[in-house]
Amino acid sequence: MAIQEIPTLTVERDLAAQGYDLIVGFDEVGRGSLAGPVMVGAAAVWSRDLDDLTVPDGVADSKMLTGHRREAIFEPLKAWCAAWAVGAASNTEIDDWGISYALGVAALRALDDVERSLDLRGTAMSVGGILDGPNDYITKALGTFDAPAVPAPAHIVTKVKGDRHCATVATAAVIAKVTRDRLMTEIAESDPRYAPYEWAHNKGYGSAAHRAAIVEYGPSDLHRVSWKLT
Repeated sequence: MAIQEIPTLTVERDLAAQGYDLIVGFDEVGRGSLAGPVMVGAAAVWSRDLDDLTVPDGVADSKMLTGHRREAIFEPLKAWCAAWAVGAASNTEIDDWGISYALGVAALRALDDVERSLDLRGTAMSVGGILDGPNDYITKALGTFDAPAVPAPAHIVTKVKGDRHCATVATAAVIAKVTRDRLMTEIAESDPRYAPYEWAHNKGYGSAAHRAAIVEYGPSDLHRVSWKLT
């Protein structure tokens, strides 16, 4: 049995020591799904609070947690943050833009929501961001036509397996995962046309039943038709 790593606030404190006022962890969910949106969670903490802040109980890489456990810590994790948000890019936007740019726009939508909820407009606050993975798709999307004009652009550092090591990233991962899972279940139950794809169970990912349904019924209006679906 794999030992579950406990995230820390080490990277967050490193960024705070560099002078950033707000630290935001980012993680994505739905990148490999065949249907539905891709989402990026953002979990923010104030640097000034880090000396007194502790890692939330039970937080870990969201993929290591059961769905029941993610649901159980969802509200406590939201309360732990100074602010949080989940940004999305639709299946149509993914088809039009490609997955990397869609992720960047989704992340900036989340950051925009976080900063506006904290009323950062017109302030001189500086923001440091921690993005799970090796590629900074957030900075690449910054200032582009489709992305929101965030009040304070974030300086992004990437962290491979950031959801295992950084508490804000792990928090963002759980919040994004629960949010998207709930959405895909709601969509699956909203219209009988979606029933054959079994999104309540596979959340849009390419299970055998999902792919078989695409072969039999064709793609729906929520499938990423630019992808190899079968």
